[in-house]
Amino acid sequence: MLRLGEKVVIVADAFEQNLPVGEYGFIIAYDRNPDNAFDYVLRVPQVNRNFFVPSGDVDLEEVLLKQEAERVEREALIDYALATHNEKLFHHLMNGDFQAVEEEEETANDVMSQADFIKQVNLRAWI
Repeated sequence: MLRLGEKVVIVADAFEQNLPVGEYGFIIAYDRNPDNAFDYVLRVPQVNRNFFVPSGDVDLEEVLLKQEAERVEREALIDYALATHNEKLFHHLMNGDFQAVEEEEETANDVMSQADFIKQVNLRAWI
């Protein structure tokens, strides 16, 4: 449960009530009525309105920033693996193959040509 006054971001509009998705808002009250589907009353200063929202429609700003940072880091590692033709790192990132990273350190001298590496990536991407 989120605290009162906490800064949140609207991430969805489950009940199609024209919420400004992507905008910031502040939790100003809890909706304690057990017969109601909404959990919070949210104040969105950008549109100067209050909205009743379920807990699934809002998320903390810190959580969203952390998820975005992890996504950018993963994409950068994938780009690095493709640029350096590091097949073991690429497989680790794409498949979660943990033993491949350990083997990478041992067999760092194994280098395949750029055409072979792209061919392997395309074959695996096709499957």
